[in-house]
Amino acid sequence: MAGHSKWANIKHRKAAVDKKRGKIWSKCSRAIISAARVGGGDPASNLALRYAILEAKAANMPKDTIERAIAKGAGESGGDNYENVRYEGYGPAGVAIIIDALTDNRARTAPDLRATLSKHGGNLGANGCVSYVFEQKGVITVEDSVASEERLMEVALDAGADDIQREDGAFVVLTPPTEFLTVKEALDAAGIETASAELAMTPVTTAAIDAEQARKLMKLVDALEDLDDVQKVYTNAEFDEDALGDE
Repeated sequence: MAGHSKWANIKHRKAAVDKKRGKIWSKCSRAIISAARVGGGDPASNLALRYAILEAKAANMPKDTIERAIAKGAGESGGDNYENVRYEGYGPAGVAIIIDALTDNRARTAPDLRATLSKHGGNLGANGCVSYVFEQKGVITVEDSVASEERLMEVALDAGADDIQREDGAFVVLTPPTEFLTVKEALDAAGIETASAELAMTPVTTAAIDAEQARKLMKLVDALEDLDDVQKVYTNAEFDEDALGDE
């Protein structure tokens, strides 16, 4: 979910992860199994698997659980066949929403999304209805107590980052998708610990909403993320950080 502050949004999501750890780990396992089944169990030659492992590590998923998921995906010849599907729609106040799902049954997923959106003041749209509002970026956050801005710029920009933004309590490193892993690995090699790292759909243009609309939107996003098939939810909402603190 994109809000006024990328870092505030990430903190909100990390708090949500803590409350829903079991469900988050289940989603991570599904992504790892699916990636390993399609591209094999070696992260060095399977980029999708590397991304899935990175997400799992960010969710503090135990190493042995990650390894079991890789083995399961690489070893299974049958079982459920999951596919990545992207849905687009609108939330309260016309906010643009992108929903990334990993599903074995589109006939189940689409109605579930449609019902959840409708219940919370949104609606499912056609493919392409809001995707033009977003672009894919690597988004890496580093708490400002970990490294100085000068040091971070030296490492990240040299490795191919586009920009570094200062936010309350953290730096947000933005990269082209192709340079995401290179920048993340450069930060790791330099001993700069990252708070989060992901490929994300970031809004090119944002929609300003008030605190009441923000609360409604957060309830919608939480409800969508609670669905088993949903992996990630992005919006182009812009609202004051205080709205996040109310929840």
